[in-house]
Amino acid sequence: MTKSNRTAGIMTTAIHAGDPPDASTNASAPPIHMSSTYITQDLSGFSAHDLTPDSPYAYSRWANPTVAGLEAKIAALQGTEACLATASGMAAASAIFFTFLSAGDHLVVSDVSYAGVAELARETLPRMGVEVSAVNMSDPAAVADAIRPNTCLIHTETPVNPIGRLTDLAAISNLARRAGALLSCDATFASPLGMDAVALGVDLTMHSITKYIGGHGDAVGGAVAGSAKLISKMRAEAGIHHGGILSPFNAWLIARGATTLPLRMQAHQAGAMAVAEWLEADPRVTQVIYPGLSSHPQADLAKRQMSNMSGMISFQVGNAADGERVAQQMIDRLEVIHYAVSLGHHRSLIFWMGTDGLMETSFRLQGPQLEDYRAYAGDGIFRLSVGLEDAEDLIGDLDRALG
Repeated sequence: MTKSNRTAGIMTTAIHAGDPPDASTNASAPPIHMSSTYITQDLSGFSAHDLTPDSPYAYSRWANPTVAGLEAKIAALQGTEACLATASGMAAASAIFFTFLSAGDHLVVSDVSYAGVAELARETLPRMGVEVSAVNMSDPAAVADAIRPNTCLIHTETPVNPIGRLTDLAAISNLARRAGALLSCDATFASPLGMDAVALGVDLTMHSITKYIGGHGDAVGGAVAGSAKLISKMRAEAGIHHGGILSPFNAWLIARGATTLPLRMQAHQAGAMAVAEWLEADPRVTQVIYPGLSSHPQADLAKRQMSNMSGMISFQVGNAADGERVAQQMIDRLEVIHYAVSLGHHRSLIFWMGTDGLMETSFRLQGPQLEDYRAYAGDGIFRLSVGLEDAEDLIGDLDRALG
């Protein structure tokens, strides 16, 4: 199923997909199946390789009813045939890399991405014999130049964490198709409602469902959505062999959060737009990056590709010393916004990210790639995840903290 041929509206899909009435009790709300094992009624093999899509539940590392319900809901929201839920967003990224890459293969990866993904691609994959090229994905020509005969996977992210730069997914998808490579995309910042990744040519769309899909900051998880064929391969490899499975309780919490995702994303976007406009007009702020602003360097692409601009804002307040000073003021003065990592929750969150520190640890960019990063981030940015509070209260909180 794709978003264009979904048979129900988005709110109906968010509420009902994967959540039928409980067959044993007729309970309207979905149950939590915490059992690790299940009684078998027929003779069967002991290996998970014996399983078929019609096999009954046997062991919760292989499949669990509560997790399966969440997977069905995310697949419906993303507009794909299937989904694999994992223990974290990093487990989702690892599932993609370790299922579809082997020694001698080549990966093209976004040079700015979630820090854990950037470090895994730079440090772990080469140690296992995978060739890696980190590329500015906002430049399709650079991606084309990086592709080799052994390129098997292009992994992008849009908007990128933490600077909000965009990737033209349709353009990168065309390059991947010509190269015979898979295209995966971390769409955590956008959520499943931010863009139609399937229509844009993405094979595998991953999310840290800790963030917008769960939405309440109380459960960690990850997911990869795609075709039934690709997800089946990932389930056999990552779900069974790697062991990074999602807890049924976390799946239940995240599924409950996902039912309100369409309403929350509307509110996140509206609040972020109001805050971004206020920040851009404040003389204490030197640059604001938000896809909904006409000042975004890729505003035209944002309008063409994104149907919801999400709640993620990055902004500068001057040089690194200014940023560190304001960060301490935020720690001391914020009353509504939490000074904390993570994003996509109902509570607003903000955190200072110095450019030099990220270059030393996660990204290690040089030359034109570093220059492009600094065009968005300067000496450092505040990454602000706008929650569901009243925009006036968030603006008042930021006004106090900026000093």
